[in-house]
Amino acid sequence: MRILLIEDDTDTAAYLAKGLHEGGHTVHLSHDGRDGLFMALDQSYDVLVIDRMLPGMDGLAIIRSLRSAGNRTPVLILSALGEVDARVEGLRSGGDDYLAKPFAFSELLARLEALVRRTAAATEHTTSLKVGELEMDLLSRVVRRKGQAIDLQPREFRLLEYLMRNSGQVVTRTMLLENVWDYNFDPQTNVIDVHISRLRSKIDKHFDRPMLHTIRGTGYVLRADH
Repeated sequence: MRILLIEDDTDTAAYLAKGLHEGGHTVHLSHDGRDGLFMALDQSYDVLVIDRMLPGMDGLAIIRSLRSAGNRTPVLILSALGEVDARVEGLRSGGDDYLAKPFAFSELLARLEALVRRTAAATEHTTSLKVGELEMDLLSRVVRRKGQAIDLQPREFRLLEYLMRNSGQVVTRTMLLENVWDYNFDPQTNVIDVHISRLRSKIDKHFDRPMLHTIRGTGYVLRADH
């Protein structure tokens, strides 16, 4: 699993990061709420672990910001507040699970694995994607806009699929390299720019309004044209 841990208590953060690393997982760590939000929006993770009380930005505010930005990465909330009302508030803010401190590491790990399995199962059962006028059939691998078929090369199809799954959310070059090209480093080529340009010419060029937008200095976003 690729995990973002946002926890301001350095001892707790070190303990969790060590255990997760030893389990073979990749862990990125933030001790500040605002920095953690930026990391969650800037990169792609399988699951987020967010402490409720954080400097810079409260954990629930982070989750609400993520959800309003279209980020659906599963979130496990950590909190010293274990009362029913506190758990309900956390879940209603967009959290997927809630674990009160103190907790056993084995339980935290089991909950993370369950969240990732649930997300993977939901993704596997999806056979089509739709964003505005744009439709993608994942079984037949047919893409249409306003009913007009669009011919895509395999890499273009994979790129568009990732953009559609994250529609309305800015995706960075790093996210595209990791999830579309399977690179864990920047090869310092214009491969992304070339494929984005080709994709844009196919899904936007002959239509009234563009759906694929460049966010200068940040990345790209696919959004419904109305």
